[in-house]
Amino acid sequence: MSLFVFLSVLGAALLHASWNALVRIGASKMTGMVIMTALQGSAGLVIALGRPLPEGVVWVWLLASGFLHAAYKLFLAYAYEHGDLSRVYPIARGTAPLIVLALGAFLFSDEISGPAYLGILGLGFGILMMANGVLASGESRKLIPFALCSAAATAGYSIVDGMGARVAGDAATFVAWLFALDAALMLPIAAVLRGPGVFRASVRSWGLGALAAAGSYGAYAIAVWAMTQAPIALVAALRETSILFAVAIGVFFFGEKLDRAKIAAAALIVGGVVLTRF
Repeated sequence: MSLFVFLSVLGAALLHASWNALVRIGASKMTGMVIMTALQGSAGLVIALGRPLPEGVVWVWLLASGFLHAAYKLFLAYAYEHGDLSRVYPIARGTAPLIVLALGAFLFSDEISGPAYLGILGLGFGILMMANGVLASGESRKLIPFALCSAAATAGYSIVDGMGARVAGDAATFVAWLFALDAALMLPIAAVLRGPGVFRASVRSWGLGALAAAGSYGAYAIAVWAMTQAPIALVAALRETSILFAVAIGVFFFGEKLDRAKIAAAALIVGGVVLTRF
């Protein structure tokens, strides 16, 4: 992985943590996710229609990606209804690289060094340590299954999108269509689950949603592009450094507690980042 790709993925990680924080701010987490999805889906459709249509088998990858992204957002919204940013985010993002690593051994032809494997494992375990307080401090356990399902969907779309973008040969077009399909799938499901009221929000909520949509679109466009330039498992793992940014946002902006366990986990994550560079 080149230094430019490495720094680009770190930038995407900051954007990812930022849009999660914006969704977490709103009174209705599902409405915030719906607004973000609708706006980024609209932007994706506009961009997609201005580019050549994907061919043949690429649509299979896109449909799979759309379903996985929709599932990821729905489960994440439910998780945020039961827990803080610094608890939900680590679980939702922390198990994903471990799943990608396990499946990647069978699905990918990318060559990854021994230190890089250790780095991926360090990232995963460090992030999971961040979430330990859910059980230890008596926080709502309802967030755990939703966050784990979100993690499984994250691992799924990381693999599908990385491989799909390679098949498509055009990461920008692939990302545009996947966000359009994501919106087409998620919005009707959200309406069924929560009723038409899920689309009603204040001007402030729409403004936060617009910022979240821009951050989410930019973050994932960078990540998918990076997956065409470097091993998918490394990119998927390095993106999880967004947990450091999410914890910092939670502590300094939301007043969430920073204990020794979180500090130790942060150190392990940083060590994992360093190892992925070898």
